Amino acid sequence: MNIDKLFTNKKLLEDKINFFIIKEQIWVIAKNKELAVSHIKKARHNIEFYKLNKVHNKFNDWLVVALYYALYHSALALITNRNYASKNHYATILILIKEYSITENEAKLLNDLSISKEDAELYTNLKGDRHDASYATNIKFDQKIINDYENKVLDFINKAEELIQK
Repeated sequence: MNIDKLFTNKKLLEDKINFFIIKEQIWVIAKNKELAVSHIKKARHNIEFYKLNKVHNKFNDWLVVALYYALYHSALALITNRNYASKNHYATILILIKEYSITENEAKLLNDLSISKEDAELYTNLKGDRHDASYATNIKFDQKIINDYENKVLDFINKAEELIQK
């Protein structure tokens, strides 16, 4: 997925979103703060699992999976907060970009409470690594990668929680 194009080409973004709407993978829902908060709770639950198991670096592949699903539930919280639901991981990131990306000047005014290109790249990179962790036969995730993802996912969850409280 070319994140840069999605941030700069709004027509391309809208076309991709419309595709998922037609395929009934994205739909508009009524305001549901409780569901958004529930997704944040699930994200925190997944982080708790991650923290309980991170001492066992033999299982770094499963730590990647736990971190990805913590990130994914945070993303679901954010789109729920904007009256969307999604059954597709790729569609979810499209809605995040549409609903939460802002210009650099706007970000300065809002203390960076937006979904940045880096956040979107984290989502897509971790999604790819989650796929490898689940299905590849090799184990490729060292402690540095795990620690880096942990910090970024925790930052994203905190950002998501703050955004849905607004």
